[in-house]
Amino acid sequence: MPPTHWQKSSYCADSSNCLNVALFPDAAIRIRESETPNSVVTTDRPQFGLLVDAINSGSLSGP
Repeated sequence: MPPTHWQKSSYCADSSNCLNVALFPDAAIRIRESETPNSVVTTDRPQFGLLVDAINSGSLSGP
C-alpha cells in the first residue's frame, strides 16, 4: 500500500496545530489534527462537502 499523502490546510502556515486531510483509494476521506495524528475521523465526499460548506458559510460556531 502506498504511503498516505496528508494535505494540510493552506491557512495553517507554519503552525504545528494543523488540520490534515487525505483521500484514500476506497474514496474515504480521513481528517486528523497534526498534534494528534493517530486520532483520525473517516467520512465520505458528500459529508465532507457538507462540512466544508458549513465552515465556509460560518454556520458552525466555535467554543
